[in-house]
Amino acid sequence: MEWLVELLALPAHFLGGGVIQDTASSATLCALLAARERTTDGAGNAGGLRDLDRPLAVYTSTEAHSSIVKAARIAGIGDRYTRTIPTTADHGMDPAALATAIAADRAAGITPCFVSATMGTTSSLALDPLPAIGAICREHGLWLHVDGAMAGAALICPEFRTLAAGLELADSFCMNPHKWLLTNFDCDAFWVREPADLRRALAILPEYLRAEQDEAVIDYRDWHVPLGRRFRALKLWFVLRSFGAEGLRAHVRRGVAHASSLAEWITADERFELESHVLNLVCLRLGHDEDGSRTEALLARANATGKLYATHTKLAGRYVIRLCAGTPMATREDVRAAWDVIADLA
Repeated sequence: MEWLVELLALPAHFLGGGVIQDTASSATLCALLAARERTTDGAGNAGGLRDLDRPLAVYTSTEAHSSIVKAARIAGIGDRYTRTIPTTADHGMDPAALATAIAADRAAGITPCFVSATMGTTSSLALDPLPAIGAICREHGLWLHVDGAMAGAALICPEFRTLAAGLELADSFCMNPHKWLLTNFDCDAFWVREPADLRRALAILPEYLRAEQDEAVIDYRDWHVPLGRRFRALKLWFVLRSFGAEGLRAHVRRGVAHASSLAEWITADERFELESHVLNLVCLRLGHDEDGSRTEALLARANATGKLYATHTKLAGRYVIRLCAGTPMATREDVRAAWDVIADLA
């Protein structure tokens, strides 16, 4: 985990605060539980949320991963107090709308608790403006979690580290080596600014777990939900040792280059609209297709050829085809072949 802090050039306050989780969903839940207990000074665990004078609220964007809503449910906050903040034209969270929602909740007797910002949304790899969101969180004393599950891997390349502007304001951050850093599923890297906040939320010490070494070692049972844990570190260690920093950088750059070529081909074809292009993910649709039905039919026909497999999403209500360049086996020629199938069928 400390190798990754160095490789990704993460803020120094994450050194010593890293733990491997299974997925970003678990990391988000742990971050929210830590935020809940920090906000309530331990009252959430002690008496449950019913004992609180004011309900807690969670904030994320309409483009954020579904795990944030699920975490709010599990943490006892619920859908009623989970705010999905609208996005701007680039599909990133609107900081002005976030500030408005926080102010409205305070006025209504609701306690803002936790903001989850996204470094690379699932649909389009959209980037929430971390500096502005972080400043709002600092102003109001809210926990800022940054979900970099996919795009966080790009920080291994110095030229992409502008994505991390504002990350120094975060209380927690996660990224998934199993997504773009060639590590077998499951492996999520999760850091917290203050590990004591995480332990305070999750630690339980019955007599049968006590040991003379309790004060001398880090016991990760207090850093996640399950008591036991798998040896996920081993497979990540093998990847880091076998590929090395430069090998992993070359892999990430190759995916970005493939997506950039695809974006150029789409832009050059007047039948298509390039809906989004961030790093190694491209979203496209047929032009003049307001209800998305033609784009949907095109995707079904392209996948039916068996020569490629693409997925779909909706951005601002528009149906789009989603293509991600992430496997080390794909060549530029493979990407061109996939585009030729789509273009020919169009």
